[in-house]
Amino acid sequence: MRKMLLVALYTAFAVGANAGGANAGGANAGSLEGLLTGDMKKLALVAPVALPEAVLLDGAGLETSLAQYKGKWVVLNFWATWCAPCRKEMPALQRLADAMPKIAVVPVATGRNDVGQIVKFYAEAGVTSLPVLRDPKSALAHQMAVLGLPVTLIVNPEGEEVARLIGDAEWDSDEAQAVLKAMMAE
Repeated sequence: MRKMLLVALYTAFAVGANAGGANAGGANAGSLEGLLTGDMKKLALVAPVALPEAVLLDGAGLETSLAQYKGKWVVLNFWATWCAPCRKEMPALQRLADAMPKIAVVPVATGRNDVGQIVKFYAEAGVTSLPVLRDPKSALAHQMAVLGLPVTLIVNPEGEEVARLIGDAEWDSDEAQAVLKAMMAE
């Protein structure tokens, strides 16, 4: 029952997430509203929701989790090697990681994504420092109501989702960096 409730809650966020920009009344909704321009118009601010515990696999096939990022702001991106918008977006995520090293940029390949294909994808996209993380059975993606790809969550240092963007974005743009800096400042 709890799992169904969480899925329903995340689905509600996902369905309404991009409709109105700063629509969900997170603590910083008012102060960020003027910054939601360009691709960031698609960013939906949400009331903080703790991320579920989930086991991910790293590039070596070892179990890991998102707990290692607690205490940092995180740009958590759900993607797949077969996803065309993901291919377009991934270089911008690498450039964001380079431009804002205090933020953890964490791509999670959801579904069936062979490590060899991820490595090839990263090489073609110019990704040099982002981690290889996999959610092979889409368990985390399902718990987070990720219904399509790409989906990017902004996670606060307490490990709570505070914003969600459905679709691709230029995460290294001036607009995206301004939003992230404003969130970090609050």
